[in-house]
Amino acid sequence: MNSSVTPPIIQFDNVTVAFDERTILNDISVELSERRIAIIGANGSGKSTFVRMINGLGTPDNGTVTVNGLNPQTDGRDVRKKVGFVFSDAENQILMPTVYEDIEFSLRNIRVDGHRLSRREKNDRAMAMLSRFGLDNRAQASPYRLSGGEKQMLALAAVLIGQPLTIIADEPTTLLDLSNRLKLGRLFDSLPQQLIVATHDLDFVSDYDRALWIDGGHIRADGPANEVCKTYEEAMRARDQA
Repeated sequence: MNSSVTPPIIQFDNVTVAFDERTILNDISVELSERRIAIIGANGSGKSTFVRMINGLGTPDNGTVTVNGLNPQTDGRDVRKKVGFVFSDAENQILMPTVYEDIEFSLRNIRVDGHRLSRREKNDRAMAMLSRFGLDNRAQASPYRLSGGEKQMLALAAVLIGQPLTIIADEPTTLLDLSNRLKLGRLFDSLPQQLIVATHDLDFVSDYDRALWIDGGHIRADGPANEVCKTYEEAMRARDQA
């Protein structure tokens, strides 16, 4: 694994979130700095709510979330330059009519030494990224004509081309078959960025540096992913048999 990117420090301080008078996250305080972090828990446990606050897609009712000291609510543009987000349904991230344009669009606000990229530079970078993801032969295709796996690769490529320090993936394997799940796993392993994955797929994240199990609004377990995943699975089996 490439380790050239220094992960930012993500800090949750006394964060509480409630929906319809139901507390989803209750007074959460935690620091995230490891390179590979999994967020696990049952449906409705608050996994997605937790990760969405990191780049400002969600807002705490109380408390603060910061990324290297920046608050996503007040410094959203700067935070989103550092933190990319991949949705579980890749179609939510399709913005343009062709695969190429969807990637090129992500370069429009990129600056190098204070200057915007030229048309040629954007083209070269976009085609290199599509080639990396095996999508260069689909450059002029409609993103909606791609397979589920290809759409997921396109969504990730569109995030990566912005060169974030952190990538958040919310249930990235949900719509993938086994072949594409394995391909995504290999790709994630190769990334130099910090990766935070909210998932039900315990096998996919069992070798991560750290996992947080969120349950009942609290972090029930926090530690090496293989240990936390085992604790979570045992607790779910016991709960099911009770």
